[in-house]
Amino acid sequence: MNILIKSIILGIAATIQGVAMATFLFPHFIPSGGAASVGVLLNYIINLPFAITLWVVNASLLLAAVKWLGKSSALWTMYCVSVTSATINFISPLMKNPISNVMLDLTFGSVVFGIGLGILFRMGASSGGMDILALILSKTKGLSPGKALFWINGSLVVLTGIVVDWKIILYALVCQYIGTRVLDQIYKFPIKSRYFEVKKIMNHFD
Repeated sequence: MNILIKSIILGIAATIQGVAMATFLFPHFIPSGGAASVGVLLNYIINLPFAITLWVVNASLLLAAVKWLGKSSALWTMYCVSVTSATINFISPLMKNPISNVMLDLTFGSVVFGIGLGILFRMGASSGGMDILALILSKTKGLSPGKALFWINGSLVVLTGIVVDWKIILYALVCQYIGTRVLDQIYKFPIKSRYFEVKKIMNHFD
C-alpha cells in the first residue's frame, strides 16, 4: 500500500479514537485503556507523575514492538500515538461538560473508540500502551486481538478500581467490552475476499 494512503487512513483512525476518548469517555473520567490505569494506580500508591508512567510504559512496549512486530509497525504506532494525543489535546479544553448522560456517552464512545482501534490493528499499527501487547499476542500466539486487549485492560482496570475507587470498574469494563468487540469485527472483516468477489462479478459483465 502506498505510504501516503496508509498514513492518511491511520491518521483518520487515530483521530477517530482521540475524538471518542476526549468527547465521550474522558468527560465522565472513564479510563480508556491499561496504560492509563497503570498511571492512576502508581500515582495513587507512590505519587508517581502520570507523564512518567505513561512514557515508561509506552517506551517499553514500543521496544517490544520493534522486536516482535518490526520497525515499521513501531514507527506507525508512534505516528498514531502522536495523532491521537494531538486530537485529545485539541478537543479536551473545549469539553466543559459531558455531551449526554454517562450510559449514552459510554456506549457511543466505546463503539467509536472500537472502530478507530480496529482500523489501526487491521493496518498493523496501534494506539500505543497495552494495544501493542495485544497486537504482539495476536501475532505470536494467534489470539484474538480484541479478547487479548479486553483481558489485559480489564485486569488492570479492576486492580485500579480496587485500590483507588471501585466505581470506575463498571464503566471502564463496559467500555473495554464494547470497544474490543467492535475491534474484533473490523479486524476479522474479509476485505480482500469481498474485493475479489466484486471484481469477479464485474469481470463477468465485461
